Amino acid sequence: MRQAMILFLFFSSVVLNAQVKISGKIKDNKGKPLAGASITLKGTYDGATSDSTGHFSFSTSEKGTHILEISAIGFNNVDDNIDIENAPLNIDLSLKEKLDELKAVTISAGAFAAGDTKRATVVLNAIDIATVGGGNADISSALKTLPGAQQIGEQEGLFVRGGEGYETKQFIDGTLVNNPYYTSIPDLATRGRFSPFLFKGTVFTTGGYSALYGQALSSALLLESIDLPEKSQITASFSPLLVGGGLQELSSNKKYSYGVDYDYVNVGLYFDAVPQEVDYFRVPQFHTADANFRIKTKSGGMIKYYTTFNYNDLGVRRQDVDSLIMKDAFSLTNHNWYNNLSWRENLGDGWKMNLGSSFSTNLDQISTQLQNQQNQVVQFPNAPWYYEKAFTLNSLQDLTQLKAVFEKKLGGISTLRFGGEDWYAYNNYVYNDTTTKLVDNLASLFAEGDIHFTNELAAQVGVRFEHSSIIDRSDIAPRISLAYKVGNGAQVSAAYGIFYQKPELEQLLFTTNLDFIKATHYIVNYQKVLNQRIFRIEAFYKKYDDLIKDVPVSYNYTLFNNAGSGYAKGIELFWRDKKTFKDFDYWISYSYLDTKRDFMNYPSEIRPDFAATNTASIVMKRFITKIKTGFNFTYSFATGRPYYDFLYNNATNNYYIGDQGTTKDYNSLGFSLNYVPSVGKTNARMFWVIVASVTNVLGANNVYGYTYSLNGENKLPVLPPAKRFYFVGVFLSWGVDRTQDAINNNL
Repeated sequence: MRQAMILFLFFSSVVLNAQVKISGKIKDNKGKPLAGASITLKGTYDGATSDSTGHFSFSTSEKGTHILEISAIGFNNVDDNIDIENAPLNIDLSLKEKLDELKAVTISAGAFAAGDTKRATVVLNAIDIATVGGGNADISSALKTLPGAQQIGEQEGLFVRGGEGYETKQFIDGTLVNNPYYTSIPDLATRGRFSPFLFKGTVFTTGGYSALYGQALSSALLLESIDLPEKSQITASFSPLLVGGGLQELSSNKKYSYGVDYDYVNVGLYFDAVPQEVDYFRVPQFHTADANFRIKTKSGGMIKYYTTFNYNDLGVRRQDVDSLIMKDAFSLTNHNWYNNLSWRENLGDGWKMNLGSSFSTNLDQISTQLQNQQNQVVQFPNAPWYYEKAFTLNSLQDLTQLKAVFEKKLGGISTLRFGGEDWYAYNNYVYNDTTTKLVDNLASLFAEGDIHFTNELAAQVGVRFEHSSIIDRSDIAPRISLAYKVGNGAQVSAAYGIFYQKPELEQLLFTTNLDFIKATHYIVNYQKVLNQRIFRIEAFYKKYDDLIKDVPVSYNYTLFNNAGSGYAKGIELFWRDKKTFKDFDYWISYSYLDTKRDFMNYPSEIRPDFAATNTASIVMKRFITKIKTGFNFTYSFATGRPYYDFLYNNATNNYYIGDQGTTKDYNSLGFSLNYVPSVGKTNARMFWVIVASVTNVLGANNVYGYTYSLNGENKLPVLPPAKRFYFVGVFLSWGVDRTQDAINNNL
């Protein structure tokens, strides 16, 4: 027994003396200790796990050349060749973090996004837009509560960072929408044609945007339509202003769907109850019909077709500013037909394809008359100014588009996108008895890469080439954005880009000897998204070149050139909080804008009449489950905007300012109430909502500007058609239980 014990101790001593200690420290690529890393000698059971300081240690009896395997969740594995002899080994290694789409930083400079498009900048979804107090489910009205957008009430469109409304373009599934708003009425804003519930993703770029899009000098609103509906459903809506209904049918195998909708709006009863500042001699009425078809492909792609037809008719008369005793009568009939076809497909081996096409036609039939106090037509055929007040105009605008984008996944999560598009625009413009036809073919090529160096550092680099046949000009627009993660949910981003836009149709009718107008954007921001809270601060500088200037030839004839210039700079803040208070969601935005322009008939570089220096909004939403009701308030404020009376000097053949000033500050409190009876019921077959909404609850006397007579002697304020707008409606749906959506989204 004693001999056996001696032999056991002898051999144990030999084995222990033969083992070699391997130790070291594991760090991440930033040099920080990495805990929980697994260190293993390949092909053996020898190994260890790093502690909280990154250190590890184990012993092995192996000899010779071996592979040391190091792995950790979220990091790339490392294999290290080592030679094991008799001496202890000390090995320090660094692991590189894996590129992960869920962890990687996203480019956010200049863009507010909702949906899946940009995870880190989720701001507004369809329910958010529909429940902005006083917004009446208009996409543009909701976006005006975000920093960068101006509170413009006398013109439709999004006026962003010193840019005019036409400098913001809208795209649906990648292709341009040529007429996103109902046709303009003098000094009255019109709403958008599309419902927010058509879209699953919204990207509102208040500054630079992707090279995949062009022809927007200030901003792009990118809308991505929904794919298949959740279930088959029937909808209906009723109010004193509108009646409508629709059907969405989803196949039993959930591979395709189709749907149709129709709405009719007539505000006659409403105008009888709520008097308007302007006289509608033809009460506005609107017919809207749309249809869609969607099919899922075998490889997981999606083909979508959407079409909508709009018809509206109205007539309005107002006091004539030149005579003050006459009336200007304006009548409009509009036909609009829009079609969008898109095909998204996975091609395999990291390739994706996005094809898009659209066709739209828009016909505006406009006539103006000068009338007396008895609403009878009066004529002054020998007066040169008369034909600016009495004319007929038929404007046909057709736009056909084709677009192809191909995408390839590179190493890690980096991506390359490239492609091209072609816009064919046909315009037939009949003014009185004079017909002008304009045809333009705008061809574009683009390429863009998303480069993720690490999960903390990413860049987007792109370039766009365009050629317009009508002005026979080309441009090359480089764009670059950077983003760097600086903490948990926090990042810093910067962007630079050049953006071009064609002159407007009204200018090309006079001359096509023009160039693209140009804007150069510089943007830097800080953003933190954590625990259902968003904080964002952004500074920008924008330089304008080649803006369109009026060139007066005579009293009533003008040409144009590209001699204009300008700038816009400012700082913006945004804060949203859905966490601090139970069932309460709110956001606050503020914009400071310093901008000047020398364009159109401006005699020098001055602040444009659509730009307020300070703009702010507060949006609050509270859903009380006990009474099944949501209460939504929106308060918007803007400092006064400048107004000018530009007069023509015959002697110098130039414009000068005859009068100028600043409007009073803009104030508006909007309110909406949403009563949802099905809240609390399980498996509700019918979902219905009662909506009540009021704009400008406090009745602020907002003035948007002033109009002047031709000689500058008369001056009239530009006012909203009524101090307040009221809406009450009932919306019903069968087939989809949206009760939980109502609670989760604070409807």
